[in-house]
Amino acid sequence: MSASSRRGPAAALVLVGLACQEVGASFAVMLFPETGPLGIVMLRLVFSALLLLVIARPRLRGHTAGAWRSVVWFGVVLASMNGLFYLALERLPLGVTVTIEVLGPLTLSILTASGLARWLWAGLALAGVVALGAGGWDRLDALGVLFALAAAVSWALYILASARVGREFPRLDGLALAMTVGAVIALPFGITQAGGVLLRPEILALGAAVALLSSTVPYALELIALRRLPASAFAIMMSLGPATASLAGFLLLGQHLSWLEIAGIALVIGASIGAVTAVSRRPAIEPVG
Repeated sequence: MSASSRRGPAAALVLVGLACQEVGASFAVMLFPETGPLGIVMLRLVFSALLLLVIARPRLRGHTAGAWRSVVWFGVVLASMNGLFYLALERLPLGVTVTIEVLGPLTLSILTASGLARWLWAGLALAGVVALGAGGWDRLDALGVLFALAAAVSWALYILASARVGREFPRLDGLALAMTVGAVIALPFGITQAGGVLLRPEILALGAAVALLSSTVPYALELIALRRLPASAFAIMMSLGPATASLAGFLLLGQHLSWLEIAGIALVIGASIGAVTAVSRRPAIEPVG
């Protein structure tokens, strides 16, 4: 199977992961009054780590020191990305939060771009992000924006760290180990904020559902996809995040969309499709010399 033919299914995996992630984020918002943002982050990472450890059963021996450093760094990025995202989500609407966060992958796509066409698609995606957020800037909380921007940086680092771990560890081993590191980091913050609420069975059950939808499924699909897609193409596909987030916010949280936000969604989708199409037409092996 050629590299270009493998990219179609890989792109589909990214889209499914995005849909699951935003539905899970909507459920997490509903839990904020009970657990707070850091409490649900802890539940999300702990349950995700447990599920992945059971599924992957990662091998602990035979890895280099460099591979372990990659796993630890990936775990740090996972904990910070999730924590910052939910801290922002506590203060901002879902669609607006993801709109700001997606600036990280967009910046990465521009920095790693090659050729005029890739720059044009990245510019179109950026225009869509600006249009999508323009309908809700009046609702923005300054601290929430800072959290979202920090989450954007973490997301760009996540793409690079995930790609590296995917190359150094077989199957889902690296993701399971990194998720465990992230869960350990999140544990004291979550316990401090949520306290005894974490012992309630219904909260634990909902936390497990959020973990499955928001972390386990999308991260696993993205890790597999990153083995087949260039980081630049994957980063631009992440521009679909505001579209899926706004739709989930509308359907599950009652957050309505303006005409400008709908126009932004259309621009982002068009840019993502164009970028993936352009990448799929590129030769699998670049000519030398």
